[in-house]
Amino acid sequence: MASAESQKPAVNEDTPQGLGYSTAAYVLWGFLPLYLKALSHVPAVEIVVHRVIWSVPLAGAVLILMGRTGQLREALSNPRTLAMGCVTAALVSINWGIYIWAIANDRTIEAALGYYINPLFSVFLGAVLLGEKLQRAQLAALALAALAVMILTVDAGQLPWPALGVMLSWGFYALAKKQLSVGPNQGFLLEVLILLGPALIWLAHLQMTGQSHFANGVASDTWLLVGCGVVTAVPLMLFANGVRLLRMSTTGILQFIAPTLIFLCAVVVFGEPFGTAEMIAFPMIWVALVIYCVAMVRGMRRATAQGRA
Repeated sequence: MASAESQKPAVNEDTPQGLGYSTAAYVLWGFLPLYLKALSHVPAVEIVVHRVIWSVPLAGAVLILMGRTGQLREALSNPRTLAMGCVTAALVSINWGIYIWAIANDRTIEAALGYYINPLFSVFLGAVLLGEKLQRAQLAALALAALAVMILTVDAGQLPWPALGVMLSWGFYALAKKQLSVGPNQGFLLEVLILLGPALIWLAHLQMTGQSHFANGVASDTWLLVGCGVVTAVPLMLFANGVRLLRMSTTGILQFIAPTLIFLCAVVVFGEPFGTAEMIAFPMIWVALVIYCVAMVRGMRRATAQGRA
């Protein structure tokens, strides 16, 4: 398997491989709730444990086939990289836990909302923490998203915390990931290796106390938990390779495939209620995302035009 770096185009342009990898990743993420719903009787923490454990051999095998294990060894021996890897590992495990809990407790719509808002939250983080300037259109999109969350909060009488939890954990994960000085595939393996020790300890505790759903006589539970490694590692690695072969604007637009499919799973397949507040708030979010995408594409075109001038 050729590495993503060797496939990277010489200029900033979209490639068929990049489009295929990224679209496949987002579609797999979009239908992941169907898989996780089959495990809704299993505690979220236990599912996270198996996502970690069974991702390690798969991600390790891919990295060996790519011939890119050297950078991982360097990362494991670098205290700063290892510390940042601990941060990203903690954030991604929190994100997984909240997401799994939301699906099991019939709050998948809120999880979709969190992933819809996440790009806007990333813009906000860039402005606050990185000093990036916001365009008027981006400010308008942020204001619309904030108003939509307020509508849902007032209607429910409480904050939609699964949506906010998904948004905050993934937003800060993406920010921390930028500080991780290894390739995306190496970074993912580093994260699950860091989490492997605690995951194995927790699995041993579950087995000894008779709480484990793994190898408990129910074959479907065991195989679904083993499969957590595949449904975790495959889309992450597809995305990691695809994002390097696409323009930023294309990636920004494709990322809305997943929350749209998650939303459809929640409403059409799971039959979660979609009331008046949601009918008002979600279109506001969608309008905000259209504004965001238009502003992003225009910004990319201006930057390209200036570069050619």
